[in-house]
Amino acid sequence: MMFPVIAKAASTVVTGVVGVAAYNGVKKVVERAPLREAAVRVTEVSLRGVRKAEVKAESARLAVSEVVAEAKDRMGEEVRPPAASDVGHGHDH
Repeated sequence: MMFPVIAKAASTVVTGVVGVAAYNGVKKVVERAPLREAAVRVTEVSLRGVRKAEVKAESARLAVSEVVAEAKDRMGEEVRPPAASDVGHGHDH
């Protein structure tokens, strides 16, 4: 009659020991891992991606501006160069 209780207790102890061993193993790996270096690398890659996206967005904006300018020219409207626009950048120099 005691065998099922002892088997259950032994199973629980083995599970606990395996869990503690796994936790300690993961803890050692995390302590050795160069987390800061990984974070810096991920940030670097992200910044490079953002810069590439900005360049492509600017290229797309310029392409659309050229199409709009050509369409206005075909309609006979005056097309002002971008530097001649009335829109400033929000402050005086």
